[in-house]
Amino acid sequence: MLPINIGIAASSSYENKEIAERFINSLPYNVNIIVGGYWGLMKNVADAAAARGLRVIFIMPESAKAYPEPRQEFIVINTGLEYRARSVILCKSSDVLVSLGGEAGTLIEIFMAYAMGIPVVVLKNTGLPTDNLEKGFGRFIDNRKTSEIYYAETPENAALLSVKLGYLHALNRKTAPIYG
Repeated sequence: MLPINIGIAASSSYENKEIAERFINSLPYNVNIIVGGYWGLMKNVADAAAARGLRVIFIMPESAKAYPEPRQEFIVINTGLEYRARSVILCKSSDVLVSLGGEAGTLIEIFMAYAMGIPVVVLKNTGLPTDNLEKGFGRFIDNRKTSEIYYAETPENAALLSVKLGYLHALNRKTAPIYG
C-alpha cells in the first residue's frame, strides 16, 4: 500500500494524551505523521506516533515554543517561517488533514487544506472551537467544493477515515500527469 502523509491540525495549548493515543493506535504502520510543532496536542500525537515507530515530520515555525528531543522517528524541518506560513507547508505536504481539536490556528489549517483540495477530517466533541465547524459550514465551506470536510465521532473513526481519504488523495497525486 502506498504510504500516506497525515497532517495533524491540533491545539497548541490543550493536551489530550487519550485522544492522541486512540487516534495513533488506530493507524496502520505505513503512514507519516506531519505536525506543526512539539507542544500541546501536537506533542501528544508525536509522542504516541513515535512510541508506535511511526515517522513524525515536524514543520517548525520560527521561534518555536519547544523542540523535540532527537529520535529515530523524528524529522525536524526548521522553516524559519511564522506560524501561519509554516501551515502552508504542513497542508501542502499532507494527503489528508486531521483536526483533533483546536482553536484559531487549527481552523486556519482546516480552511487552508480545504482551499487546496486536500480532504479534511474533523474530530467532533472535543470541547474546542473546531466543534463549531460542522454547524457553521457542514461538508463544504463554500460553493467551490474544492474538498470535503468529514466529521468523526471518535479518534478511531477519524483514523480510519483519514487513511481511506489520504490513500485516495495520494493515489491521485502519484498518478497525476507530469508537465514540463
